[in-house]
Amino acid sequence: MVLKNEMQRKICVIGHKNPDTDSICSAIAYANLKNVISDREYEPRRAGEINQETAFVLNRFHMKAPQNCLDVHATVSDIDIRYIDGVDSNMTLRKAWETMRDKDITTLPITTGENKLDGLVTLKRLAMANLDSLDPHAVANAVTPISNIVETLQGTLITGSNDMIIDEGKIVIAAGSPEAMENMVDPGDIVLVANRYEAQLCAIELEAACLVVCMTPNIAKTIIKIAKEHNCTVISTPYDTYAASCLINQSIPIRHPMAKTMISFQLSTPIEEAKKVMGQVRHNYFPVIDNEGYYQGVISRRNLLNLQRKQLVLVDHNEKTQCVDGFEEADILEIIDHHRIGSLETSGPVYFRNHPVGCTATIIYQMYQENNVEIEPDMAGILCSAILSDTLIFRSPTCTPQDEYAARQLAKIAGIEVEAFAQEMFEAGENLEGKTPEQILMQDYKVFVSSSKIRFGVGQGSYVSRKNRETAKEMLIGTMEEMMESQHIDMIFYLITNILDQSSEVLFAGKDADTILANAFRCEVKKGEPLLLHGVVSRKKQFIPSMLNAMQDQ
Repeated sequence: MVLKNEMQRKICVIGHKNPDTDSICSAIAYANLKNVISDREYEPRRAGEINQETAFVLNRFHMKAPQNCLDVHATVSDIDIRYIDGVDSNMTLRKAWETMRDKDITTLPITTGENKLDGLVTLKRLAMANLDSLDPHAVANAVTPISNIVETLQGTLITGSNDMIIDEGKIVIAAGSPEAMENMVDPGDIVLVANRYEAQLCAIELEAACLVVCMTPNIAKTIIKIAKEHNCTVISTPYDTYAASCLINQSIPIRHPMAKTMISFQLSTPIEEAKKVMGQVRHNYFPVIDNEGYYQGVISRRNLLNLQRKQLVLVDHNEKTQCVDGFEEADILEIIDHHRIGSLETSGPVYFRNHPVGCTATIIYQMYQENNVEIEPDMAGILCSAILSDTLIFRSPTCTPQDEYAARQLAKIAGIEVEAFAQEMFEAGENLEGKTPEQILMQDYKVFVSSSKIRFGVGQGSYVSRKNRETAKEMLIGTMEEMMESQHIDMIFYLITNILDQSSEVLFAGKDADTILANAFRCEVKKGEPLLLHGVVSRKKQFIPSMLNAMQDQ
């Protein structure tokens, strides 16, 4: 038995939904580190589309964007898939039964030459087809290749072509005299005869399509010559007439009894859906295909017991509202983060590294140092970019000496000048041309839940250009209510952050949003007008803590 999924699965390193530069670059860098220091294989993923700033960074340092991963619910791909070789639809019933017997299976997948699933034949259908073998027209009704008959009878093709197809006539056992045969044999029939010259000659002259000569490898040259003249195919077989008559209907191709409709699953089919389907039918095995219809193997109810949950390493978040969908059904192995401890619960103990620094990439830089792993220039470039982005070029109050030290060391390795590169990066990220209000909001957006169960979303855009700040404001004002409803949250906020003078204008919507803002920052807030907060540039350290404190009294 061969299991398609018996090799160790890759561990997914993934950041939060609506990923920012730190989330993407930290996933790439940490997966790289783990691949160097461990014997497991790690792969970076992303839980959403990358923004313009991140795209600029990846392109600048020759990195591919991680594969998108929006859902980690358990699917058919997470269970052991038994790989049974697919067979050709022309395989004989006899050969199919022998294959099932030798492999101790009750189902055979039928595939095309390109390994696409074509059908399914079960032991039950083989048995039913064999029990119908009393029908003398069964071979013709199944449109059987002559090669199938030769194979099943372990015979030798004396005259005729292997490409011949039997699609008419019946099977006749010529055990009587030539006189009796005249009333039995019609043109186009398959005639089984013993090693009797006169019976063979009679069958040919009666225009039999195929003559099966039993119990001899030697056929008279005259018979062969006359058979060719009458365009009659001749097969010799070592079996006697009785055995040949029992076997010949087993030459029928398995496409004839195969299931015309079948239940199959895709690799992406959710396990819960597969369980429901399996509970409604009594099949032993179910074929599995990929999204393009290529055959992957078969599964049974028993395989569901061996579910191997997806394995995750979370970077740059530990809030369940920010996690990839389906994380509850996955095994979280590690969390590397720099935010407050959130609401996430795990099924078992995990490696949790949380430092009060301005960027997850800073922590990952430190882990490279601790493990004495050299950082390549391009890897250093994306880590440095993440730190510059999260700390707003060291202007954010979340920035620590560790962040600035890490960024400047990484900049040396990457061969970039910090201030000039950061300016270029932010300008690339704040380009609003062709964007919708929703795209602007979602570029860097997270959902939080207060202790009083208020769900609120906070987006943030960092700008160096006054023109882009005003454009973002104009596009978002008036659309916040609609976006709040689509996000199924109680209130929504968007920070338009001026990197250079270290201030933010806050757009907001939702019942009591103005009151909470006023309480959080002890200032007057006018409904419908942006709130200017001097010195507030950090969502994590300045905005969110103040908002959560204000919501405790709601």
